[in-house]
Amino acid sequence: MTLTSFGPANRIKRSAETHPLTWRLRDDGEAVWLDEYQAKNGYAAARKAFADMAQDDIVQTVKDAGLKGRGGAGFPTGVKWGLMPKDESINIRYLLCNADEMEPNTWKDRMLMEQLPHLLIEGMLISARALKTYRGYIFLRGEYTTAAKHLNRAVEEAKAAGLLGKNILGSGFDFELFVHTGAGRYICGEETALINSLEGRRANPRSKPPFPAAVGVWGKPTCVNNVETLCNVPAIIADGVDWYKSLAREGSEDMGTKLMGFSGKVKNPGLWELPFGVTGRELFEDYAGGMRDGYTLKCWQPGGAGTGFLLPEHLDAQMYAGGIAKVGTRMGTGLAMAVDDSVNMVSLLRNMEEFFSRESCGFCTPCRDGLPWSVKLLRAIENGEGQAGDIETLLGLVGFLGPGKTFCAHAPGAVEPLGSAIKYFRHEFEAGIAPVSAVVPPLARPIVVGA
Repeated sequence: MTLTSFGPANRIKRSAETHPLTWRLRDDGEAVWLDEYQAKNGYAAARKAFADMAQDDIVQTVKDAGLKGRGGAGFPTGVKWGLMPKDESINIRYLLCNADEMEPNTWKDRMLMEQLPHLLIEGMLISARALKTYRGYIFLRGEYTTAAKHLNRAVEEAKAAGLLGKNILGSGFDFELFVHTGAGRYICGEETALINSLEGRRANPRSKPPFPAAVGVWGKPTCVNNVETLCNVPAIIADGVDWYKSLAREGSEDMGTKLMGFSGKVKNPGLWELPFGVTGRELFEDYAGGMRDGYTLKCWQPGGAGTGFLLPEHLDAQMYAGGIAKVGTRMGTGLAMAVDDSVNMVSLLRNMEEFFSRESCGFCTPCRDGLPWSVKLLRAIENGEGQAGDIETLLGLVGFLGPGKTFCAHAPGAVEPLGSAIKYFRHEFEAGIAPVSAVVPPLARPIVVGA
């Protein structure tokens, strides 16, 4: 499958001035290798960073640009970089790229790695220079076999050109980069679970503090950034803070552009690089083309399976973290999903919660026991065998598994769509509650503490 950043009828004109992530893409969807990448100004930002900028100046530039994490959490990248220790005696540090793109309905990082592998490598090279890290790893989702092939080839090309390895660009700075494929666990998207997995341990989140910037891979200072985040770095270094901030729409508190998409039964499902602050309606109607003939939009998720459902009237919200928060959920990965009017919300949520339940690492009790319990209740309601109080129990689980109640953010993300679905479509859940005469005696059903 070819993934592009084109809009309807390929009418979007991409340029370096407006599309820093995607302007180098080829029209045929093939990968951009080193010669072509350098002909399109590739590695110019790295040369500037090595020749003209102090390491701390690179960090400050990224901080001033307002770059935030593009993996879903949205933490300011420059602030995260600033947490790395200043002590020059600590000469072993690591930079990790989180390429474990396991969020359902999200494929933005895949496109960048398959078609622009050198953009990621350049972003990591500049970041490594800023953070004084001598080794980097791209922790890649195991199913992304094409991305692995392309990244490994690009790494070898960069080594041969003196852009990776020893004494890069004559600077005396050394940086080795490795592609590490994972075994396929959603929880590895959490940075400390990713670190444990890279070390060969079970992919459980770690207790924080200490944070990875202090104690990360093999006990050394470590910075973990998302693929799309790192791919923004070269343009910021090359063209400056003011230009980068100018890309976002008025009203957006997030700077730059974002890879956004729409899937589901829309006329033109796809992926586009758009400025922060565009509305959901623009994304849905102008780029995705609206619903296919014969289907009506019932609801939508703005950024992956772990974000809450929104109604059609919420499409006028601006697509940035604060804009989506105003209508009650999170921006997430920015790749939206349209749910059409033929979909039963109970069945959809049962399917989602089965996935999240299966992908729980089992490290903390609320997530380990609460998610399977939600699946049991949803399956009963789906089959018309729900009992009085089951919906209230589900809402109780939404609260018990919410932010701050579990070891990491897996469970809160898992129950956010459940809570919003009940909020907007409670009647569909109520339809699965069996008549009183068909209710199983209370003692025959499991009891969950606190329900």
